Amino acid sequence: MAETQLLDGLGRRVDYLRMSVTDRCDFRCVYCMAEEMTFLPRQQILGLEEIARLAKLFVAQGVKKIRLTGGEPLAQKRCHELLTRLCDAGYEVSLETSGALDVAAVDARVVKVVDVKTPSSAESERNLLANFDYLQPTDQLKFVIGDQADYQWSCAMVESQNLAEKCTVLFSPVADALPAATLADWVLRDRLPVRFQLQLHKTLWGNTPGR
Repeated sequence: MAETQLLDGLGRRVDYLRMSVTDRCDFRCVYCMAEEMTFLPRQQILGLEEIARLAKLFVAQGVKKIRLTGGEPLAQKRCHELLTRLCDAGYEVSLETSGALDVAAVDARVVKVVDVKTPSSAESERNLLANFDYLQPTDQLKFVIGDQADYQWSCAMVESQNLAEKCTVLFSPVADALPAATLADWVLRDRLPVRFQLQLHKTLWGNTPGR
């Protein structure tokens, strides 16, 4: 029997699934959250059993990698249990988290993508620096940079905490605040041991809903 595969509209194989555990976040980053946010009613949020069952259905269709995101997934009850359950099922699992909640108890098999909030986010005081002690080489740290002050702050953080020796470090510009080429030039000029990251949908279509 031929292997079942999910294909996109261009006939390309889909093997990656991103699942939002919740739309709620305990941060209010100025470049991310609208002043008036409308969240889904709690009864519409999938529970642990439903997410695990949905993941199993997609894996049966050829998905191999599953990423849990939010909002803030670690703020959801039993998220750690869900991560371990997905790993036990043999899936490649990753987690996106804000960097304010403790990641010490996250299953070691999970690839962690941890935000480091910069000053222009208005949330940098909530970074939990102790999380740096639990990083693995497969993990990623993500700095979203809005201006030159953010950039200098991020460079100092990377150097003082030896972050590039712990895992992959990502520098990404805040859309509509810092031109991507400007940030790229700074990184190249300073020969930083980081990767430059773009939100391609923002670059291509801006804030167009659904793109």
